[in-house]
Amino acid sequence: MPLHPEAALAIQRAGDLPTDLSPAELRLAYEKQRLTLLPEKPPVAVTYELSIPSDYGPIPARFYRAAKSGTPCPLLVYFHGGGFMLGTLALYDTACRRLAVQGGCAVLSVDYRMAPETIFPGAVLDAYAATRWASDHAALLTIDPARIAVGGDSAGGNLAAVVAQMAQDSRDFMVALQVLIYPMTDQSREYPSYARNESGYMLTRKALHWFMDNYIPDHADRLDPRASPMLRENLKGLPPAVVISAEFDPLVDENEAYAKRLTEAGVATEYVCFPGMIHPFFTLGGVIEDAAKAEALIAKHLRGLSV
Repeated sequence: MPLHPEAALAIQRAGDLPTDLSPAELRLAYEKQRLTLLPEKPPVAVTYELSIPSDYGPIPARFYRAAKSGTPCPLLVYFHGGGFMLGTLALYDTACRRLAVQGGCAVLSVDYRMAPETIFPGAVLDAYAATRWASDHAALLTIDPARIAVGGDSAGGNLAAVVAQMAQDSRDFMVALQVLIYPMTDQSREYPSYARNESGYMLTRKALHWFMDNYIPDHADRLDPRASPMLRENLKGLPPAVVISAEFDPLVDENEAYAKRLTEAGVATEYVCFPGMIHPFFTLGGVIEDAAKAEALIAKHLRGLSV
């Protein structure tokens, strides 16, 4: 179908980011741009800041719980998007609150180290360490370590897929669900949608290359499954997944391909491509109604962890 009118409006309202800024200046400009497109921010019963200890230094995080309760509940460990270079806990505060409320769960939003200051695999190490810490401190968080989901959008979806794979190998903790929102799954090559959706839809082919060049400057590292989870030889035994994509996204072909590989490996996978949508639509709920539909889909899977 053609570009959805709401997606076109979001593109118009967002405008273009300046290209002559330092990484720190660009992060501020990016956050200012996206904050104007957020949906309503719901109240949650519990929220507080955390500093998660790790071998790589403290990892900032923010914890949310939908309702006050002494009963352990499921936890979604969420990694924000932004091409491994952009995004903050503050920018994703609304999304995490909405997922906690609709999913009837707790959410741990993780602020991993970003490029170019920290290159691959720094973000992966932080994501894994934060999830392991949450599992190890389940009693402190009042969450059920057998019902931990990992999720994220774009770069964060990449990290969620990678953490699920690493957890399967290490057995350090259990991952019960993967929430993969238009994830970067293969940074070793271009898929046809890179050309088909090259520009005009907020995330561009040029921007993708810029993100990858900053995050993984050594092209050989892009063959590592921790950078490109698509390249893992065997996907059997991974946790159930919900994979969300957008029709006018340069990443849509690799999203579909990863969902197909999961399904062929026997992993229970729900794949939904939103027609007429653009890459960042999940975080543009102030303009795009399909963001709420995607939230409802994710919430359905999170509530399923309580059964």
